[in-house]
Amino acid sequence: MRTRHTVVDSELGAITLVARDEAVSGLYFRHHVRRPAHETFGPEVVAAADPQLGEAARQLLEYIAGQRREFDLPLVADGDEFQRAVWGIVREIPFGETTTYRRIAERLGDRTLAQKVGQAVGANPLCVFVPCHRVVGSDGSLTGYAGGLKRKRALLELEEPAEVSAGRLF
Repeated sequence: MRTRHTVVDSELGAITLVARDEAVSGLYFRHHVRRPAHETFGPEVVAAADPQLGEAARQLLEYIAGQRREFDLPLVADGDEFQRAVWGIVREIPFGETTTYRRIAERLGDRTLAQKVGQAVGANPLCVFVPCHRVVGSDGSLTGYAGGLKRKRALLELEEPAEVSAGRLF
C-alpha cells in the first residue's frame, strides 16, 4: 500500500490531501477535528507530480473558486459498515442542497439513529469530497463540522443559489 499526501493552499486555509494507492483517502483542514496523526499520511509529495493528488487538488480548487459542482475522483474511506452507509447517503446530497441528520437516520430505517449519524458524519475522512457540510440540524442550524463552523458556513455560501445570496443582509 502506497500512502502519500500533499498540502494545498486555498481560500479556506491549508488543506491536506491524502492518497492511498490509486484513490484519495483523506481531506483534512489544519485544525481538523479527528485529524489522524501526521505520520499516517505517508511522505509529502508535490501535487503536480502525483496523478491522484494532482487531480484531487485541481478539482478541489476549482470547486472552491466556484467553477465546479461535482467531483470525479476515485475515493476510499476507512470506516465501519454504518459509517460507510451514512457517507454513501451524504455523497448523494446535491450541490446547493442540505439535509438533516434525522433525514439520513430515517433513510437508514430508524430516526432514533440521528446522533449516531452525526458521529459518522463527523468521522468522514473525505469532507468536501463527501459533502458533510451539507448536513445540518433539524431546525436548519449549522451544527458541528470537523473543519470548523466558519468553513462549513463558507462552503454552504459557496453553493448558495445567486437569488438567495442576493437577498441576504450579511
